[in-house]
Amino acid sequence: MTIISDDNTFKKNIQKNPVIKSESIEYDKTFENSIRPKSFDSYIGQSELKETLKVSIEASKKRGSSLDHMLFYGPPGLGKTTLAGVVAEQMGAELKITSAPSLERPRDIIGILMSLKGGEILFIDEIHRLNKVAEEILYPAMEDFYLDMSTGKSQTAKTMHIPLPKFTLIGATTKAGELSGPLRDRFGIIHRLQFYTFEELSQVVKRTASILDIKITDEGANVIAKCSRGTPRIANRLVKRVSDFAIVKYEGEITEEVAKESLKALKIDEYGLDSTDRALLNMIVEKYDGGPVGINTLAAALGEDIRTLEDVCEPYLLQIGLLQRTPQGRKVSPQGYRHLGIKNFSSQQSLFGD
Repeated sequence: MTIISDDNTFKKNIQKNPVIKSESIEYDKTFENSIRPKSFDSYIGQSELKETLKVSIEASKKRGSSLDHMLFYGPPGLGKTTLAGVVAEQMGAELKITSAPSLERPRDIIGILMSLKGGEILFIDEIHRLNKVAEEILYPAMEDFYLDMSTGKSQTAKTMHIPLPKFTLIGATTKAGELSGPLRDRFGIIHRLQFYTFEELSQVVKRTASILDIKITDEGANVIAKCSRGTPRIANRLVKRVSDFAIVKYEGEITEEVAKESLKALKIDEYGLDSTDRALLNMIVEKYDGGPVGINTLAAALGEDIRTLEDVCEPYLLQIGLLQRTPQGRKVSPQGYRHLGIKNFSSQQSLFGD
């Protein structure tokens, strides 16, 4: 139950505090938003998830009811926000977007919930970072569509039971394990987004190049796809960067050679590793005999934030087998040595077991 000092203060705060700025709830015209697909047909990848969502949307339309609350989780850049936009488009509903860190005060989450209209979709990014008060306000809102609040103090206190229109909450998180059990249990649809395959990323690259009106060959698209770390957000970013090189230094077309030379200039290798990734692997090999070494030590030695290493660098290095994470710390795998061009690592082989 949320306590508000008095009725006038409550109403004044709700009216004066917009909670969600217009730029956070509208699709603006930036590059990233301009290339977001608006339908399942143009949304590449996540095939099984798309089929499941199509069924849920069709069933919801036939019942004439709002969709169940949804939770999308997985590594960053896989299209969780984009997928929420596609769901809203298919439902013919307005999508309001915010993030958990921006909902610091009770009136923030109360204001956004009271601004919702029937059938609208509320998207909360990084929902695992909701504070306890905001989370408890969401419980009755998600389950029974009402706000339960108290106003005033001591003898003047009274309870306000405010009904809400039926809405759909879509939560997105990169750390599903940090979600509390009560909040997670209130989502009717929970899905994990998978890393993209090489073929899917190649399609993403070609689609983005087409939107940018840049010519690209199949071979050029394949080079960029291979360096995209299984993530469409990275693929889109690389297309834009490589297209800059193609326009300025070449003849405006992304060929295999243009893509390779451009990525080399950006210090991105054939595995998609950048200078930070390679610095991490080299640090473990050169300074700590291949590991194991703790993440705090690595962060201090590299001058990087721990979250950057854990959330940006490690997932991909673990996925492609260049890095291993053990209870004792991180260590470079034999494949990691080979990628770094270190052929003689016999002295470190005992670290890897049999």
